[in-house]
Amino acid sequence: MYSYKDRADIFNTLNSYSFDVLVIGGGITGAGIALDAASRGLSVALVEMQDFSAGTSSRSTKLVHGGLRYLKQFEVGLVADVGREREIVYENAVHVTTPEWMLLPIYKEGSLGSVTTSVALKLYDRLANVRKDERRKMLSKKETLEKVPFLKEKDLKGAGYYVEYKTDDARLTMEVIKKAIEYKAICINYSRVTDFIYNKKKLVAANVKDEITGNKITIHAHQIINATGAWIDELQALDQKQKKKQLRLTKGIHIVVDQSVLPLEQALYFDNEDRRMVFAIPRDGKTYVGTTDTFYEEDPINPVATSYDVTYLINALNHIFPEQYVTVEHVESTWAGVRPLIYEDGKNPSEISRKDEIWTSKSGLMTIAGGKLTGYRKMAEEIIDKIVKKHRFKHATQCITKALALSGAKGLNSKNFESYIKNKAKTGESFGFTYEEAKQLTARYGTNVDDVFIHGKTYNTDMELPLTLYAELNYAIEKEMVYTPSDFFIRRTGMLYFDIAKVEKYKDAVVKLMNEIIGYSETEKLIYQTQLELFIDDAKNPK
Repeated sequence: MYSYKDRADIFNTLNSYSFDVLVIGGGITGAGIALDAASRGLSVALVEMQDFSAGTSSRSTKLVHGGLRYLKQFEVGLVADVGREREIVYENAVHVTTPEWMLLPIYKEGSLGSVTTSVALKLYDRLANVRKDERRKMLSKKETLEKVPFLKEKDLKGAGYYVEYKTDDARLTMEVIKKAIEYKAICINYSRVTDFIYNKKKLVAANVKDEITGNKITIHAHQIINATGAWIDELQALDQKQKKKQLRLTKGIHIVVDQSVLPLEQALYFDNEDRRMVFAIPRDGKTYVGTTDTFYEEDPINPVATSYDVTYLINALNHIFPEQYVTVEHVESTWAGVRPLIYEDGKNPSEISRKDEIWTSKSGLMTIAGGKLTGYRKMAEEIIDKIVKKHRFKHATQCITKALALSGAKGLNSKNFESYIKNKAKTGESFGFTYEEAKQLTARYGTNVDDVFIHGKTYNTDMELPLTLYAELNYAIEKEMVYTPSDFFIRRTGMLYFDIAKVEKYKDAVVKLMNEIIGYSETEKLIYQTQLELFIDDAKNPK
């Protein structure tokens, strides 16, 4: 169990022990560190001041990709490292990661010519150790237009064709968290570090406040890790005012349109007029498009898309798809994410390296910054290797995450997952789900789907929610520490981004059921309702 009902016990347990490692930050980086450490036999605590993955880890382009564009910046080592991690992430979590063939159109005046693209993709295959059936192909103009008939035809020479991996970033983070918990890591959301405790100027503990109850505890640990992403500088400032590196935040936004507006069946990665690369990716009857790359100096707690950002992406679409003509009115929802990058003087947002860095303050606070979603596992391995060596943890084993199936993926792989979905869908029918509903749930939850199906037994047709939504909500509350409606609609299902009409239709019924199960105070209920309304408004109405 990992339910809201366990919050008090989990919080108090954190106050009762001294841990080998305390991870501050529950995004994909912190989650990966917790899993790596716990799976080696270290005692681990993780605290997150918001919900798990509420920052950048639920606001990315939702691709486990190898950074092809970094070849243009000659970051060969970065491409090699993250490129090889793509398949590892995929095989360890086939239920939240899917191969996606990307079309890279080549135009006469584009930044990449046919020869350059062919060489770059071939180098990419080699650096990333791409499996044989996913290696790049070069397409003629005719073959390119067969894949996307409404692509801009003028000056089109052909295309590169290669594989990336599509993911649900927030669900990936959640599955990593749950796997860490299987290895006895103690992880809790809505728990903020307020200050640190020192012994002879060395960091020994952190004071933590439960943002829901207001209760306070102290967590002792041999090593405290700052993995707070966009909040790294803020946490460093608590550490005796010590700061060795400085972040530069950049913002990227995405827009979502229905496929009736942009009927894209083929994922695209194309050169915009300003030579920035843009993704357009089909998903669940929608097409989402991103991303921008601008410096960001506001509070990273809730970045939003602006009218300028949205117009930029619409213009990019209309440039590459001149026959479709997308307008602002066609945009159903948006999201914005902040990238925490290591500051590099004189560089524009797109030029700053995505390479991760680790550094340690005089007090012993270890910070990890930069990096990419794709490289989360490798980053975790690197920092825990340093910690094991530093503290001489003799009880620590070697890293095992390279072949460690995440929660929901035990026994599954790229070869058997499709047959597993079909077989398990028949089980779902016995709980009242249609075959298609059961298939979709199995594809999302993998081997955890039985814990979702079981809620079909308590469902009745008089309820205000459809069966699938009812089952997913109960599962999220019982197994994934969901506490607010926004947790559910944004980070456990992604519904606010990819089916916002459904969110608006069922938001009141979800709040009602959550209130019945959790028992909000009247103030809490009002706060969480208002919070969800604000998120809906932000997604629908660029500022």
